Amino acid sequence: MPMSTKPVFLYDTTLRDGTQGEGFQLSGLDKLRIAERLDEFGIDYIEGGWPGSNPKDIEFFREAKKLKLSHAKLAAFGSTRRADVAVEEDPQVRLLLEAETPVLTIFGKSWELQVTEVLRTTVKENQSMIRETVAYLVKHGREVMYDAEHFFDGYKDSPEHALATLEAAAQGGAACLVLCDTNGGTLPSEITKICAAVRDRLPNTPMGIHTHNDCELAVANAYAAVLAGAVQVQGTINGYGERTGNCNLVSVIPMLQLKMKMPVVPQLEKLRELSYFVDDVSNNPHFARAAFVGRTAFAHKGGMHVNAVQKLARSYEHIVPGSVGNEQNILVSELSGQSNILIKAQELGIPLEKGSPEAGAILRRVKELENEGYSYEAAGGSLEILIRRELGIYLKNFDITEYHTSFRKYRDGHPPVCEATVKLSVNGQPELTVAEGHGVVNSLDLALRKAMLPFFPEIAGVSLVDYKVRILDGHEATAAKTRVLIVSTDGEINWGTVGVSDNIIEASWLALVDGIDLFLQRKKPPAK
Repeated sequence: MPMSTKPVFLYDTTLRDGTQGEGFQLSGLDKLRIAERLDEFGIDYIEGGWPGSNPKDIEFFREAKKLKLSHAKLAAFGSTRRADVAVEEDPQVRLLLEAETPVLTIFGKSWELQVTEVLRTTVKENQSMIRETVAYLVKHGREVMYDAEHFFDGYKDSPEHALATLEAAAQGGAACLVLCDTNGGTLPSEITKICAAVRDRLPNTPMGIHTHNDCELAVANAYAAVLAGAVQVQGTINGYGERTGNCNLVSVIPMLQLKMKMPVVPQLEKLRELSYFVDDVSNNPHFARAAFVGRTAFAHKGGMHVNAVQKLARSYEHIVPGSVGNEQNILVSELSGQSNILIKAQELGIPLEKGSPEAGAILRRVKELENEGYSYEAAGGSLEILIRRELGIYLKNFDITEYHTSFRKYRDGHPPVCEATVKLSVNGQPELTVAEGHGVVNSLDLALRKAMLPFFPEIAGVSLVDYKVRILDGHEATAAKTRVLIVSTDGEINWGTVGVSDNIIEASWLALVDGIDLFLQRKKPPAK
């Protein structure tokens, strides 16, 4: 895959630079799974880590030899030889070759300050370290990427010194000179100017870009570098990385392909799936407001906006959501118009006509409840129940007669006891149950399920996956109104329900009951 066959090559360093980010950890197996998914998606280069630096990377490179990658080239990462050590005798260089990857990426010092104060060597020796290490690895048949660490800081301090380090790498036979904004403090205008200077000085060696996000400009800086002639972009999936992170490839890729008309991956519609996969494997939450792939990326809340996107989606959507694997999301709130309600009803398969009294009644009820503290943006389950009730198609599967809870703490050091009692009836048949749980809400949940199981055994497959509490008016202190959001699942789909009260137990109970109720609404009614 010569560097001339694509307009821009994608170089992923999630498995190395990404793992330097706080809260982002991967096992050896995780790294192998992500590598396979990156290859399947169409990433050109996958940097696996630093051979020999830790047991996990040793394991990765050993197992990675067995991967059957269909497109991507695997890269091992390291540094130039040490000062005053022959390249043939440097153990770190030897480990790079022993990784047996087709690509080797090494970094060297571009900033004179780092050469003299960190490496404690001379400018001439630093250039020899770069040139000799690249040449040695190229002689062993490897494609060598040269990462010019701190290049932009080094250039701003001494342009001639920084450019001379690149010349040393080019003389050694580097396949690409990657300019690194290691501190993440460079502006796009500076990136463009400095990249142009590199292109003028070294027009025959491909140029790449590696940016960090300390000024929230990593993606913008990568874009600026491409405009100035960079043909390789380095980054990580979802922008994971040290400090504030690396350039987010999930944002760069659609910008290149959709905005700049540069084909870089074969199936862009799998982008969101890849983004979520990496989050899931690393056990990190999905960022709802992520550009292109986030849950809110194509979410519309204001009534005028929703009315407009119904008529012409591109009036408020800069791309087709499906082109990156996402979808339009119509939110319902106090800002909604009838269009929001109509679209939600359509999504639920519930017939509702524009301008009908029912549509107006639903909208008014939503606004009333939102004024009381309810929020339906993440509680589509409760919204569906509200719509069903207003339309008269709500099936009353059960009647709650009463419930109560207790919390007992003993002096002898025994753990506290939380207990709940639920009394309900189905078709006139009463049921009374008691359950103990780890907390008041947990005991309520267990008692409710226990009471309903004899009538609705299918709810055994329903479980809670999330529970959130929000204090709505903190100035009221312990008398504040509380909103509880619960997410339930049947193993296939998730749904959110909401409860609001000045009593956190009642708010939790309302959300719990709605969660079970919605599941039953979507099933057949109980037998008479």
